[in-house]
Amino acid sequence: MLLPGFGAEGQARLAQSTVLVAGCGALGCGIADALARAGVGRLVLVDRDVVELTNLQRQTLFDHAQANAGLPKAVAAAERLALVNPEVALQPEIVDLGSGTIDRLAGTVDAIADGLDNFETRYLLNDAAVRWGIPLVYGGAVGLTGMCLPILPHPRHRRGPGGSVRWTEAESSPCLRCLFPEPPPPGASPTCDTVGVLGPVVAIVAALQSAHLLKLLTGQHATLDRRMACIDLGDNEFRFMDVSSAGPSEECPCCGLGEFSFLEGLAGGGTTTLCGRSAVQVTPAGDGASFDLAAVADRLQPHGRFERTRFMVRGSFAQERTATGQPISISLFGDGRAILHGIDEAERARALYARYIGS
Repeated sequence: MLLPGFGAEGQARLAQSTVLVAGCGALGCGIADALARAGVGRLVLVDRDVVELTNLQRQTLFDHAQANAGLPKAVAAAERLALVNPEVALQPEIVDLGSGTIDRLAGTVDAIADGLDNFETRYLLNDAAVRWGIPLVYGGAVGLTGMCLPILPHPRHRRGPGGSVRWTEAESSPCLRCLFPEPPPPGASPTCDTVGVLGPVVAIVAALQSAHLLKLLTGQHATLDRRMACIDLGDNEFRFMDVSSAGPSEECPCCGLGEFSFLEGLAGGGTTTLCGRSAVQVTPAGDGASFDLAAVADRLQPHGRFERTRFMVRGSFAQERTATGQPISISLFGDGRAILHGIDEAERARALYARYIGS
């Protein structure tokens, strides 16, 4: 409240704001922690995965007990943040961000924080931000490098009232597809699975994203640094790139032509290779509202060792093995989504899902 540009009015605005934190991994943990401590009133915490021991090197909201219990990340993050600031309303969502879920999750928020590890879902967030007129703060970190960029979409294709953050047409900035019209093909970009990631670079990017969000939510977007921040801790370089010449572009597939192919489910697939380990996520068609987790749990029992928790069914198959001879394991969520651990092939993951869960 003592800071210029914030004050009592700014603190009150934060308390009335809602932020969607898309992904509760390394970036999402840092962003959610900073926003909760700053007094943002409501956080929608979205993640499809569970806490694992390998996360603890950089995902700062989690601990060994949560990893050993296989707690969903969204729930684990909410538990920690409730202890940090009990006045923040926390909405954990154990779902996969996709064209079938984004409307419900992002339709009533004031800003979107990108804590993701894949381009396909980032382009979905970009579609949502442009369509509804919501600011999006992009961030990414891999290896020793990171990037951050605030996005204030052009209003020409806005279809909703947007949130509390307002800006003029002249203050609009390039959207993600102005800069990168199409996502890179699978395997074209390094991931934490191939090159690893250093915890401090994640902390730097999450801090920059949080600073952008706090400025936006308190009406200070005129002082926002619109440049793309590029961090390289290997070369000890911090660069800031002026991207204003890229847009908002009338030729951009999204904010220029109004094509929301990711939002409308016209792009993307039903399987995702997860960053950081040998695992594939399978997402069934539909919204998963009628998925009977109890019935599936009963059907799985003859095929291995499985346990049911409040949030999922998890366990290992007796007859299905990895390339090294270890049992393939599965985490099956209440929306019908499954993560198969120990394999990298999407085709095999879909086949196992169809065999044991049903297509």
